[in-house]
Amino acid sequence: MQLSSGRERWRASVLSVLTLTAIAGLQVPAHAEAYPAKPIRIIVPFAPGGGADLIARTLAQRLSTIWKQPVVSQNIAGAAGNLAAATAAASQPDGYTLFFATIPIIVSNPALYEKLPFNPDRDFSPVIYIGEGPHVLLVSSTFKATKVSELIALAKERPGQLNFGSGGVGTSLHLAGEYFKTRAGIDIVHVPFKGAAPAIAAMMGNEIQMLFDNGASAIGHIRSGRTRGLGIAAGNRSPVLPEVPTFEESGISNFHSGVGHSLYVRSGTPLAIVQIVNRTVNAVLQDAEYKQQLTALAYDIAGGTPEQLKAHIESERKKWLPIIRKSNIKVE
Repeated sequence: MQLSSGRERWRASVLSVLTLTAIAGLQVPAHAEAYPAKPIRIIVPFAPGGGADLIARTLAQRLSTIWKQPVVSQNIAGAAGNLAAATAAASQPDGYTLFFATIPIIVSNPALYEKLPFNPDRDFSPVIYIGEGPHVLLVSSTFKATKVSELIALAKERPGQLNFGSGGVGTSLHLAGEYFKTRAGIDIVHVPFKGAAPAIAAMMGNEIQMLFDNGASAIGHIRSGRTRGLGIAAGNRSPVLPEVPTFEESGISNFHSGVGHSLYVRSGTPLAIVQIVNRTVNAVLQDAEYKQQLTALAYDIAGGTPEQLKAHIESERKKWLPIIRKSNIKVE
């Protein structure tokens, strides 16, 4: 499968970055030479277990091996990542607290919540975009539609009669459904649940007709035979879900949606330390074994510079904020 032009440009730029950072690594300022000189914590906004937590933990293990210092994951779940973000925002700007942020925490939450105990642009400095787990559009294996085009046609025949589920209002799964509504020009109704698991159960029980799921979770549901993957919201088919076509193949161009992950530090952290962390994580992301672990989770690796992460955040804001405003989505 050929890479999309956007992915080709991203990977080409990452290779350039790795070359430049290797050179820059020879000229680290004296005050950063000792970093890291003590244990580091990575604040993870999920409960233990699950694909995203595994990505964070394996990253911590590899950084610990490279740096010869303990790198410990601290799981702070709740409030859609806002508790973890607030903890990270209150940390010292010394590089010994890393924030494993989901892109929605940085992009969507400021628009979804009336008040937040942090400001992503003020409190955090970008380090690196780790990658993204793309969303997969699922239906029950007994559902009439077997293709995205058939689902769209059915929704247009029955406006307002088909439902899509999510793990709650304002979640990435909810926003993916709203994005699909907009791009496909269909009228489907959102039904929020208290978590993705009951939403999946409702779909299998034919209480709702469809939902977007994260790739790592979708693998098991599809292989169980109880759900069918109609489309993956990525530039290419996943090696672990080769039977699921992209939305591009299904007639909706440039349809990308998922949960991206990134590393941030407290704003004010010395640039030299940011560069050390960026360079080291880029090296981990290029490790063949680590890449294989992430690929098994239907995960697309990114990497690159802090500036590229910042540009990606701006691009995501341009996509998701209009969706949030148009649908008048707010979280109490």
